[in-house]
Amino acid sequence: MSEKTWGYQPRPNRPAPDWDVNPQTDAVRAGLARSGFGETSEALYLTSGFTYGSAQEAFDSFTDETDHYLYSRFHNPTVAMFEKRLAAIEGAEYCVATGSGMSAMFASIACLVSAGDRIVASAAMFSSCHVVLTEILPKWGVSVDLVKGNKKEDWAKALSAPTKVVFIETPSNPLLEIVDIQMVSDLAHKVGATVIVDNVMASPVLQRPLELGADVVMYSATKHIDGQGRVLAGAVLGSFSYIHENLIPFNRHTGPALSPFNAWVLVKSLETMEMRVRRMNDNAQAIAEFLESRAEIKSVRYPGLKSHPDYATAQKQMSGGSSTIGIEFKGSKDDAFKFMDALRIIDISNNLGDSKSLITHPSSTTHRRLAPDVQAEMGITPSVLRLSVGLEHIDDLVKDLTQALKS
Repeated sequence: MSEKTWGYQPRPNRPAPDWDVNPQTDAVRAGLARSGFGETSEALYLTSGFTYGSAQEAFDSFTDETDHYLYSRFHNPTVAMFEKRLAAIEGAEYCVATGSGMSAMFASIACLVSAGDRIVASAAMFSSCHVVLTEILPKWGVSVDLVKGNKKEDWAKALSAPTKVVFIETPSNPLLEIVDIQMVSDLAHKVGATVIVDNVMASPVLQRPLELGADVVMYSATKHIDGQGRVLAGAVLGSFSYIHENLIPFNRHTGPALSPFNAWVLVKSLETMEMRVRRMNDNAQAIAEFLESRAEIKSVRYPGLKSHPDYATAQKQMSGGSSTIGIEFKGSKDDAFKFMDALRIIDISNNLGDSKSLITHPSSTTHRRLAPDVQAEMGITPSVLRLSVGLEHIDDLVKDLTQALKS
């Protein structure tokens, strides 16, 4: 199957740049497909289907003999703009958008495995990812082995047997554990495994897994990519062969499509993503340093702190510590709840990567679905909080945290 342009039209009478443009320029202009009206902003194509000039054109379209949109569950011009733009930023050959981050995670793996296959995954991860890997896929006859930590010998042992997929969440949600992507990818490729990285916590701005040896990267675009609390979305990026031979056939028949409206919101969000994420990262670094100095705090987990157990790895593969901080109080769950309730600016919410600072209690919210022993294995105690740092002024955030700690 040849690569499709899906209607992209370069600007008339203006050649494309003959140099490699910066990803921030791609974030504003990549994938732009103007209609005949020459609109400045990207067009929104709210349509479920498309028409054909003749029965033969419809026949040719469904046999891939011509480039023509068929149905918005398969492709849509607005969704295609988002996919092309994100692929350009990521440096990927192709991108497929989905309706949510979890649909992206599930599809990225499910399109590859069948009964009898084996998956190796990092043990620290978001609870829904854990459920997919340890409860849903085993019903299909797929075995899953989890590796705790970042030690090469542990990953080498797990990858000494045939493996179909390696799934890594780094940094992990909620305690920001780090896995060496290059190290695991090298080991995985020796046994023929496809390496999929959940890059949600870092975003495309702070970490580029494909450049570190991964084969596939996936996102909940709800987080930093939109980052303004408006839409649900997901994305999977990888090689042309992976997308067209595995992911697109799976998605075409299972239907995790992204709506054109949500895609349009995301296209506009990408224009400001780098500025937002860099500012959020700077705020988070300052707050992590502040919290580490407080007597009320037992530990702060943030990849930008030298106290992080895998600080060196984070420095090697990330350009920032992320916008999220894991916090463990010295006190009880009640103390953590009192602190949350005392906050005046920071909102209590289970979302993250938002322009507004948000805080949640993982063991009773985002990771509640996991058994107590699994939570304990991940280090998620009743006194752990996850703080997603937003775009407010750093002085106001520190004052809010200070007064809440005094409570």
